[in-house]
Amino acid sequence: MKSKAILNKVKMRTPSILGSEEFAKYAILLPLIEKEGDIHVLFEVRSQNMRRQPGEICFPGGRIDPQDKSEQDTAIRETIEELGIEKSDIHDVFPLDYIVSPFGMMVYAYAGFIQSGAQFDPNPSEVESFFTVPLAFFLEIKPKVYRINFDVQPEESFPYNLIAGGENYNWRTRTLDEYFYIYEDKVIWGLTARILSHFVEIIR
Repeated sequence: MKSKAILNKVKMRTPSILGSEEFAKYAILLPLIEKEGDIHVLFEVRSQNMRRQPGEICFPGGRIDPQDKSEQDTAIRETIEELGIEKSDIHDVFPLDYIVSPFGMMVYAYAGFIQSGAQFDPNPSEVESFFTVPLAFFLEIKPKVYRINFDVQPEESFPYNLIAGGENYNWRTRTLDEYFYIYEDKVIWGLTARILSHFVEIIR
């Protein structure tokens, strides 16, 4: 292969995250709504019939479909489907940082407003209920953060003989910080709490 052909291949590329084509990609919306003169954050409680994380508190969102024009369109579509509101009820949607999780997921997060007069009709197959928390609460209260450590466990056929150190190789262990907010009887944790904390730091 000639150098010109190599350069043409390289310079025409748009860089991305290596291996990201194999990641499951999701988009979520952090919904803000005005209530009684204050800004609130809206949360969903996942249906007990959901296969993954039933009963947990989350933001509306879901997997990116091929027909979605953008990650933002996914976040808006999922919010409409889950909360049963109109597209015109959602406005001023802006991107937050996206997250690459250690579990093979990419999550694109957005924050946006829902009209205070919106009529909600939640999809019962996905949403058991929804509630709001004053944004001021999160501005005043810092989340509790707990660390999870992951052990490295190579499969039985791993070729130790091909690496320096063999079975005594000094693997770098991976850690994950889990965030928790507790509001009255509600526990908001995990990815939802992490995205919420990120949003609060942006606006603080």
